[in-house]
Amino acid sequence: MSSSPDTHPYAHIDTLDTLRDELRKFVAARNWQQFHAPKNLVMALSVETAELVEIFQWLTPEESRNPTPEQWAAAQDEIADVLVYLIETADALGIDPLAAVRQKLVKNARKYPAPGDSA
Repeated sequence: MSSSPDTHPYAHIDTLDTLRDELRKFVAARNWQQFHAPKNLVMALSVETAELVEIFQWLTPEESRNPTPEQWAAAQDEIADVLVYLIETADALGIDPLAAVRQKLVKNARKYPAPGDSA
């Protein structure tokens, strides 16, 4: 049974904070907190990342830019898994992922200035 976007039970998830909160509820409802130490979450993240890599492993660069519908659907599922475990890991460590990205962008801009940028 498919849901239209308006009736999808998770259609309200439109921010990282809302996603984090829904993941907390999902995990709590299943009593999975006991398995969600940062160590376990990072290992699961690594596995899901490897599953995403596997989809593209033997494709040419052009094939990877134009995946088949099956490859695209598999990539969508694995990207969702990676994001879920990344958000859960950040939450377990008390890290705001958006703040972390902002800080990292500043570091990267200093380390890798764009041509023409003044130092």
